[in-house]
Amino acid sequence: MLGEILGALLPAIITILLGYFAARHHDFSQNEVPTLNRMVMTYALPLALFVGVLSAGRDELLADLPLLVFLTLAMVGTYAAVLVVAIFVLRHPPGLSALRALMASAPSTAFVGVPVLGYLYGTTADIPIAVGGIVISIFLLPATLILLALDTTSATEAVPKTGTQAEPPKRQLDMLGKVLQSLKQPMVWLPCSGFILVLMNIQLPKLVEGSMSLLGHSSAGVALFTAGIILAGYKVTLNAPVVILVFIKNVLQPAVVCLGMLALGYGNPLLSQTVVTTALPAVTLVVMLAVQYRVAIPEAASALLISTFGSLITMSAFIWLVK
Repeated sequence: MLGEILGALLPAIITILLGYFAARHHDFSQNEVPTLNRMVMTYALPLALFVGVLSAGRDELLADLPLLVFLTLAMVGTYAAVLVVAIFVLRHPPGLSALRALMASAPSTAFVGVPVLGYLYGTTADIPIAVGGIVISIFLLPATLILLALDTTSATEAVPKTGTQAEPPKRQLDMLGKVLQSLKQPMVWLPCSGFILVLMNIQLPKLVEGSMSLLGHSSAGVALFTAGIILAGYKVTLNAPVVILVFIKNVLQPAVVCLGMLALGYGNPLLSQTVVTTALPAVTLVVMLAVQYRVAIPEAASALLISTFGSLITMSAFIWLVK
């Protein structure tokens, strides 16, 4: 089993290492990271999420409604719990808290999930892969973007100009503008459009869907390569937040899902598909958002690397446990 997991995760690990060595060899510099990031966040990733959401037909989603419900509860519940603790208990800024919540809750279904779940479940793996993309696109990503944008607004208003005081109505309008600006990003409205098309049972022609997939398929590889470049500019951070976030993502989240579903009397294949999906390593999107908003970049890149390497052991354990 470890051999299959290694075969599924090895491309991600090698891609990160290639980015690292490319930067160390001075083929790429830290100044080029924003350009790569902009290409992924504006074009490649939105298209990948759009096509991924469309891959789940309405009939298939309704037939696997329990899977949709459990994955939504697992991912949104983990996100909300980490966010509440970070903001109200630890008093961390909203943007940083949202980024850490995304790291702890969102599995990499779009990249790692394809080979792992495809190997384990064959054609039925399309549903958990698509459901994971839907939950990230509809719930987690918009919330993270809004909190990152609001955090930026708060930081700007923290130092008012001399002799002036920010007016409450103007501040509220600025915050509303930031929220609307976040919702207008292609990463939000394009996958949401795909979900609406799925609910309306509208399928795009295969020719159109295939044309969108070409650039979309590059998103995960470029994101991982960029993470390697970032790691070359920083030391790998092994501090308390990184260890805790990786533990929540790789171990605690799938363990709670497994125990909860067993307590409710659910078995395979629903139990196996749900637990293995939540046991996937952290989504690469976290690094791209950290670069875009200049928030905890070394922490995000380090957590992604450790989560990906660590999942070789944790995923194998959960697959053995539920299979």
